[in-house]
Amino acid sequence: MASARQIHVGDVPVGGGAPVAVQTMTKTETANLAATMDQIHRVTEAGADIVRVAVPREQDVEALKTIVVESKIPIIADIHFNHTLAIKAIEAGAHCVRINPGNIGGPDKVAEVVAAARGRSVPLRIGVNSGSLPKHLRDLEFTNPVEALVTAATEWVDLMHRLDFLDFKVSMKSTSVPNTIASNRLLAEKIDHPLHLGITEAGTKWSGSLKSAVGLGTLLADGIGDTIRISLSTFHAEEEVKVAWEILKALKLRERGPVLIACPTCGRLQFDMDSVVMEVERRLEQYADPIEVSILGCAVNGIGEARHADFGITGAKDSAMIFSKGEPLRKVPTERLVDELFAEIDKYYAADKKVVVDANAAAEAARWLAENEDESAMTPERLAALEAAQAEADAAAIDEAVSPVDGRRFQRA
Repeated sequence: MASARQIHVGDVPVGGGAPVAVQTMTKTETANLAATMDQIHRVTEAGADIVRVAVPREQDVEALKTIVVESKIPIIADIHFNHTLAIKAIEAGAHCVRINPGNIGGPDKVAEVVAAARGRSVPLRIGVNSGSLPKHLRDLEFTNPVEALVTAATEWVDLMHRLDFLDFKVSMKSTSVPNTIASNRLLAEKIDHPLHLGITEAGTKWSGSLKSAVGLGTLLADGIGDTIRISLSTFHAEEEVKVAWEILKALKLRERGPVLIACPTCGRLQFDMDSVVMEVERRLEQYADPIEVSILGCAVNGIGEARHADFGITGAKDSAMIFSKGEPLRKVPTERLVDELFAEIDKYYAADKKVVVDANAAAEAARWLAENEDESAMTPERLAALEAAQAEADAAAIDEAVSPVDGRRFQRA
């Protein structure tokens, strides 16, 4: 269930029904101010709502003082082992501080950090990772890792409550996707504080994106999670942001930029669809609206399976068709397919988001579609007709004399 409580990281609301916030973390040494700010600018442009920076040294605290002023998005200071650095990060202006109470020095040190955070109205992120659980839970981690994670998290939540501090969110991460899902589901039933989701040390851009999509997507589909970070082994933090947005867009939780639909291709394909898809994807980056654009490789499926798309293209060997909302717009030569698609999209925006239809061009496109129709293509209409015909044939073919039940189908023994 969604978290009832809400905190604010800078001007970004987290929890309490707010949109799921996208986070990432810089890969630079924070004290390298130029490199860190360059990466913060890139992740901001990619759509990050919040960015975290590592603060393991005094010189990182010094850099933090400039970073929080120059960044257009809120900054979280990531602290391990040294509660003094957490306090200094708060004093430096961090919009939030991430601590793991299990390695920060014990409840007394946590209380000092809480006092500093309260004094400046700075929220905390209480982080629990499978690799850094308190000593008294390490044996339990081997026998019941989910219970160990949830126990650690609830113990630190209880400490926050005893300190009368409620301005915090909780993260509970594991390298195991099933354990991350199970533990966050259980924790969501126990607390009403905002939850930050992630698969820790997920892996490369390929494997880490898949793990994150499965783990975070499952929880988000359940209504669990208020902010997410995709942890990838890449020096390009903006790639984490892009994956996070694709997950949120796939679940219809947030919208940002166009949605591209493309078929996996099959033996019907008669044009270079790979290069077309790549070029369309690249050019769509210049558009901010969440329009849907479909690229499918055969005439019937192109307009049948993507009739909901704002714009679509489907091609044959020498010519292709552009359509909108399932209706043909124009027939075009295949080599001009992409340029003509974007010409139609630009006309749509120039006409105040109204599709511009040329009746003659649309009629020509409809004729082309009819001529190129693949009689074996499984459109919804054809599939329904085939199923009805098969059912009728099956009913006519029943011969009770050779049936395994030999006419006793409706008799009781």
